[in-house]
Amino acid sequence: MDYRLLFEEANKEVEERFELASGRIRELAFGDICQKLSEGFQEYFLRTAGFAVMILDTEKELWSEDRLSADRVLLEERNRRLYKDVAGEAYESSFANPDYAAVRLGDQMGLYLSFLYTEMRGMIRYAYECRRTELTVCMEIFLEIYCMAEDAAESGEDADGQKLFESVKDALYYYVSDYSDLFLDARVAASLDPRYSFIRDIVMESDLSKTDYLYYYGDYVTEDELKTSAYVATLPQETIKLMADTYIDGYYKGFELAGIDISKKRYVEVRFNFGFERVIRSAIQRLEADGHEVICIRPATALINKKNNLRLGCCGLSENDQYDYDHRYDLGLFLDSALKERKLSVYRSAYEKRKELAASMAGPAVLETFGEKLFEPVNKDGCSSLSSRQQKLAAQMNTEMVRIVYQYINGEERSFTIISFPTPAIGPHFEEIFNETIRLNTLDYGKYREIHQNMIDALDKCKRVVVKGIGDNQTNLTISLCDIHNPEKETIFENCLADVNIPLGEVFTSPRLAGTDGRLHVSEVYIDGMRFENLIFDVENGMIKDWSCTNFTDPEEGRRLVQTMILFGHDSLPMGEFAIGTNTVAYRMAKDYQIFDKLKILIAEKTGPHFAFGDTCYSNSEDRKVYNPDGKEIIARENEVSALRHTEPDKAYFGCHTDITLPYDELGCLYGVTETGEEIFIIKNGRFVLPGTEALNEALEQ
Repeated sequence: MDYRLLFEEANKEVEERFELASGRIRELAFGDICQKLSEGFQEYFLRTAGFAVMILDTEKELWSEDRLSADRVLLEERNRRLYKDVAGEAYESSFANPDYAAVRLGDQMGLYLSFLYTEMRGMIRYAYECRRTELTVCMEIFLEIYCMAEDAAESGEDADGQKLFESVKDALYYYVSDYSDLFLDARVAASLDPRYSFIRDIVMESDLSKTDYLYYYGDYVTEDELKTSAYVATLPQETIKLMADTYIDGYYKGFELAGIDISKKRYVEVRFNFGFERVIRSAIQRLEADGHEVICIRPATALINKKNNLRLGCCGLSENDQYDYDHRYDLGLFLDSALKERKLSVYRSAYEKRKELAASMAGPAVLETFGEKLFEPVNKDGCSSLSSRQQKLAAQMNTEMVRIVYQYINGEERSFTIISFPTPAIGPHFEEIFNETIRLNTLDYGKYREIHQNMIDALDKCKRVVVKGIGDNQTNLTISLCDIHNPEKETIFENCLADVNIPLGEVFTSPRLAGTDGRLHVSEVYIDGMRFENLIFDVENGMIKDWSCTNFTDPEEGRRLVQTMILFGHDSLPMGEFAIGTNTVAYRMAKDYQIFDKLKILIAEKTGPHFAFGDTCYSNSEDRKVYNPDGKEIIARENEVSALRHTEPDKAYFGCHTDITLPYDELGCLYGVTETGEEIFIIKNGRFVLPGTEALNEALEQ
């Protein structure tokens, strides 16, 4: 079925509104602007209307265009035209930039109208996906704001007047609230229904020997995606199949180890970074041959669907990281208790309408990339922010949304996998690193299973683990372990091999919070593309008590960054995981090529002990029994917080889980302490010393 037919009826329903709004937008774009408006307002409405006309013209072209035979020059020129005012230096004089908007429109009005322009930039995706309802409501809210400004100007009201500002603010609030049923429902539908096949169709139907297909998505196309696609096109089919099979084998293995029958699940969500379509096509072919249907979803477009500036879904690089960063807190313009309840109500309703689809969801299979240029954000005074009250509301809302998802997609019947590959942006050794990553992803399963088991057998004798830094590293942590009652049948740590997290290389547990105390200090760590300097967490009874980083000269700015990006607005989080990374081959690769700053957490977490704050690894599925390859049940599946799911479910989960790795070269020692006080050393001075683990040092000593 042609994907566009999904919206045929909805498009007809808004046809009259669409034509009326389109006609008025074109009039504004061609100069029918109230001359009594200030120069800044005239510029804003003229330029924004011009952008909307460009989208309308693009949509018209796309309806009549056969994308499989489209001209490459046209595709590239269109892509650059759509993103030219936010990419590179042009962003400095774009109304998408809150600073520029404030200069031209005033501090208050500039902030809200910059948000409106940012929201309207979502029209690019709506045009490519033939969603005229979304196009229409974006044009209508723009026209409503214009009419308010025009009326104010005609009546002689100051453009900076509080009356006009309050009217604009209220109109935008009700746009976000009233249309949440449209945007949220569409988001849930696309995440559950395989008929929303826009991305899948591009992957499966395009000529992947050329890079032209990258322009079919409508997202900004960078040199990195073009070079990645061109390189992947040169790989022999055997290599493509190896990459795809490793990816899907890991996905299936996760279900097998969890004792879940994946044959009962119909739908699989596939996420990937653009440029790897040959691998994804091979993976989809295998999944579909096994009886599954594949769902591919973009990152969120409308504000009501966004979570800060995270890009979760099938996508390429951002057109401008600073642009995303500047608008990460736009929800703070509107968030109150009423909007929170409205969003949760619509979200729950959207899942209820599709509960049968949700019940058949197996979970995500994710292919991500590393090597992209690091982003160093600039904090701007004029950007939106969340008040302390709004941070709490946002945290409560995100937690409740996770609960809704797990209500309809049973956590005990789902699994996932994540695999990662480099892109050419990583530097001149790209091909060597690419080949080394394939080797990482296919390390000897049996060898690591035995090494991990030796470590687990030793740790199962212990009541706690002590981790200390070396040199300037201030880490001094005691991690309290779960009690074992039947050592013959029970174990504390999971033997993590190549399944849900590829590559293999860790043993992990859910610590007992009581007695987990001390300081974690990492001189440098990268989380969601953000570099944190001298990140410190002070922990008391398993909960974060205090935190800091030295990213900014003002300590409070650093605290706010950590609270937003790692604590997700919460005042504290529990330590949900303690793990010992064992993939010294990955560590060696990172050291040889000096790419520690480029590794995604998926690989980085395997290069030393790591600690995750938030939910446990078994979140929402603690009651499902899980076993190691030796047949022992892993009993450390919850902590004192997640145990509240039975009595106070609102307090049991946080909807986040962020790993922070302490690299081997900052690690002085890691040892377990038995009930009698015996110390069992696992690592000393960055080397594995426990008998049966010495082979891990080979890569470190090369």
